[in-house]
Amino acid sequence: NFAYLFRFIGGINRIQEGEAMKITVLDGKALNPGDLKWDEISREGEFTLFDYTAKDEVIDRIGESEIVITNKTVIDKEVMDACPSIRYICVLATGYNTVDTAYAEKKGILVSNVPSYARDSVSQYTMALLLELCHHIGHHDREVKKGRWKDTWCFWDYPLLELKGKTMGIIGMGAIGERTAELASAFGMEVICYSRTVKEGWRNVSLPSLFALSDVISLHCPLTDVTKGIIRKENIEKMKDGVFIINTGRGGLVVEEDLKEALESGKVGGAAVDVVSTEPIKEDNPLLSAPNCIITPHMAWGSREARERIISITAENIRAYKGGAPINLVK
Repeated sequence: NFAYLFRFIGGINRIQEGEAMKITVLDGKALNPGDLKWDEISREGEFTLFDYTAKDEVIDRIGESEIVITNKTVIDKEVMDACPSIRYICVLATGYNTVDTAYAEKKGILVSNVPSYARDSVSQYTMALLLELCHHIGHHDREVKKGRWKDTWCFWDYPLLELKGKTMGIIGMGAIGERTAELASAFGMEVICYSRTVKEGWRNVSLPSLFALSDVISLHCPLTDVTKGIIRKENIEKMKDGVFIINTGRGGLVVEEDLKEALESGKVGGAAVDVVSTEPIKEDNPLLSAPNCIITPHMAWGSREARERIISITAENIRAYKGGAPINLVK
């Protein structure tokens, strides 16, 4: 649109005149607690880094920055109106719900994200959660160290499950979903999927069929009005008894009270979630007291390799913007 074009040309003119762009990172510690370097990004302009930024600090810290980099810090209408220098927002993640993208477009502000950086990390983590549900390795390690391995040459407290021949139902066949499907297939699982578009090379089924046929259901879809609460009582009732449910997508995909009830009744045999409805988790979250439920603190994406990719791709995004051909733009 014309608003964007006017602002973008102004930015490019300043670059050509040798003026350094001001780049501000609002919450760098969420990505980089100190084990990575920011050099790829910092060399692209006048660089300012904040570990965290409170809501009432956002406007002052952005100041006259043209490029704003955020992970979980919200950039909304109020911030954009108060910071007229902003021309480009980089999100240090794939999800960009922290930015009011519709208003950014009206203001002529570009927004980019980092797609597919965590494909391998999150799919690997999904399988780790599934294997833990199958074998309860952590539990048995603790029991050995408590001295329980005494009277017999082996013992176990939970049924041990083999994945070969089981059916993995994947909801959402983007990059992570498809990589998870490949890993599940390597374990000898049958893979079925439900996605917004037909995914070539995989068995695509309706959502009711996926619920009815799956021994394991893994969530890899975005959180939208359609997918919000997709794991809820009425859909759980359509599933196999003893089904496993894994969520490394978004907490809002699950109605947590309904999942707890299904775990208590045994309808759901086990669940593993890396995301919850409110993060950090609240003390009254129903899943904290649910049986056979693994909860981890939104860490599936956080391998060093994945985080290094975020920094590298964000640097590429900034270079492309400065070069007049922006990439990885979101709507």
